[in-house]
Amino acid sequence: MIECVLFDLDGTIVNTNELIISSFAHALKENNLPVMTREEMIPHMGTTLHQQLRAFSSLADTAVLEKSYRSYNNAHHDELVASFPNVNETMQELKKRGIRMGVVTTKIRPSTMRTLEMFDMLQYMETIVTVNDVVHPKPHPEPVLTAVQALGVQPERTLMVGDSPVDIQSAKAAGVLAAGVSWSLKGEETLRQYGPDYIIHDMMDLYKIVG
Repeated sequence: MIECVLFDLDGTIVNTNELIISSFAHALKENNLPVMTREEMIPHMGTTLHQQLRAFSSLADTAVLEKSYRSYNNAHHDELVASFPNVNETMQELKKRGIRMGVVTTKIRPSTMRTLEMFDMLQYMETIVTVNDVVHPKPHPEPVLTAVQALGVQPERTLMVGDSPVDIQSAKAAGVLAAGVSWSLKGEETLRQYGPDYIIHDMMDLYKIVG
């Protein structure tokens, strides 16, 4: 029986996809680098900002690009982010059922908190693990294990829900169950290649999984 559900943030419980892609495009253009297509960006989404910008620019030092990205991202955050269907309703029901919840993300803490507060999800989260809280980000098991340990729950009774291969890899490496979301920009078939225990097509599918 599942007693804990951990959620990735971007692209899983909040639709930040357009904000992220626009922020990357701005950062590359502002620094006179070739702007990549959405299709070229999407496979890298879910990793850390530094890892993505390094992949897009081939630069070892991405500090200037990160500054451009964060400036645009902060300025356009509220207008470009949106909710996904049935997320808050599902969290409310899971809380009623006594399911513990947390967020495990490669996002930095300030923007994580801003997004959760904007969509009124902070109330459901007993632990929040960001890229600032770990040495090794996803796909390493450390972020998921950090959340599991903070909540004092059993890994085998924990489910990690995410939209990216790194979410599934981190979950499996940590010994927790993994669910991929079908609304991932990467596509359901891509996620299936990483062997998730579940693919959910609506957040309310979690009701059946947790029992």
